[in-house]
Amino acid sequence: MPALPQVPTHRAPRRLRTRVAAGIAVAFTVSSAATPAGAQGLIRDAETEALLRTYAKPIFDAAGLGSQGIRIHIVNNRMFNAFVVDGRNMFFHAGTLMNSRTPNQVIGVVAHESGHIAGGHLARLRTQVSRAKSAALMLQILGLAAAVGGALSGSPYAGQAGMGVAYGGQDAALRTILAYQQTEESSADQAAVSFLNATKQSGRGMLETFEFMASKLKGMQGVDPYLQSHPLPQARITTLKSLVTSSPYYENADPPELQARHDLVKAKLYGFLDAPATVFNRYPKSDPSLAAAYARAIATYRQSGVQVAMPQLDALIAAQPNWPYFHELKGQFLFESGKSAQAIEPLREAVRLNPNESLIRIMLGQALVGTDNPKLVDEAITNLRTAMASGETSSMGYRQLAAAYARKAETAQGSGAKRNFMAQAALASAEAYFYEGQLKLAKQQAKRAKEGFLDGTPNWIKADDILAFEVPRAR
Repeated sequence: MPALPQVPTHRAPRRLRTRVAAGIAVAFTVSSAATPAGAQGLIRDAETEALLRTYAKPIFDAAGLGSQGIRIHIVNNRMFNAFVVDGRNMFFHAGTLMNSRTPNQVIGVVAHESGHIAGGHLARLRTQVSRAKSAALMLQILGLAAAVGGALSGSPYAGQAGMGVAYGGQDAALRTILAYQQTEESSADQAAVSFLNATKQSGRGMLETFEFMASKLKGMQGVDPYLQSHPLPQARITTLKSLVTSSPYYENADPPELQARHDLVKAKLYGFLDAPATVFNRYPKSDPSLAAAYARAIATYRQSGVQVAMPQLDALIAAQPNWPYFHELKGQFLFESGKSAQAIEPLREAVRLNPNESLIRIMLGQALVGTDNPKLVDEAITNLRTAMASGETSSMGYRQLAAAYARKAETAQGSGAKRNFMAQAALASAEAYFYEGQLKLAKQQAKRAKEGFLDGTPNWIKADDILAFEVPRAR
């Protein structure tokens, strides 16, 4: 396979005092067992999010959305689906990546959804959703989750409870919310093709995806949610085909390096979301590809533990020593196995290779705190604060920051220093609860934090913002 490229240096969009899905500090927020078909939640994974940002950036720029700070969220669902709810948030089911053969197929979906954002569709939700300060609260407003917990909380034990929250009877509400008018669909199609042309990419993948989905309408059984929210009459397919095939870029193919990254992310998703036996059948030992080795290493860890999986992880690193996500995965598995001290070096290397990836810094911070070594607390705080300053809003990151500041308070010399560290710990706890959607607890901690800060200082204002926040209500 081709050598993997240097990790893109563009950062995730900074928040506008908004909160995206609370993320576990370890790399991949997912159940350690096969996920039930009805389970819902948001997956946080640095590698997968980076790939989607790579797909989206040229499209967003072409659509005039590059400065809009659009966040891409990954829904833990195996069905093909993608949707936008406002001008700043785009949601992809994991199944969109898992069921796509090429990057171009996913890029086509990004382009189509960007057409909805650029066209101002779903304006009736924009006010309510844009006022929500977290993905947890956003999901509450939209009725996409029955409760905020599990994967949304960022708990390292969330997967043991089933990874995420159940959709239950919310499907009908979601389809109603996402119901697009036929004219909006056609407009989004045309906009998508223009964005693809502007970036000299083919629309073949978008056409292939939509033709495949349209074919499911024939039987009407097992129709994907995407079909129900994005109607696909044959006339629309015909028009789209004419637009796509007439493009001068129709024959353009994805770069081999991008295809390699796509294959790795697919393998990772299958490795975590499928039962290990299923993974081994999908990626047998006879498959020598790096993606197959990736999937097998993950499945081996889930089935047999870190010691059995370690030779496979080391082989991945030897094959691509500059790919940060292999080092990250090794650190994750060591940390999850109670080996915090051993997890630090691979995580430091992952941060060195990709210093802009906040989720990796959060995991490193968690491992440093987990050693109970007071000499490592300052390094933990530095990494955690750097991650949060970059726009990341992981509740686990804030929880680890709270723990680190509490450790500093224990050893602080003087009442003033101790009070400051305790206030910092309370503010970090308030942020963690806030981004989980637990506003009552967030406000309790924010009140405690305010008492430890001088009036009008930045930290005092942050605490006051949490105290003043009220959940917007959809109308």
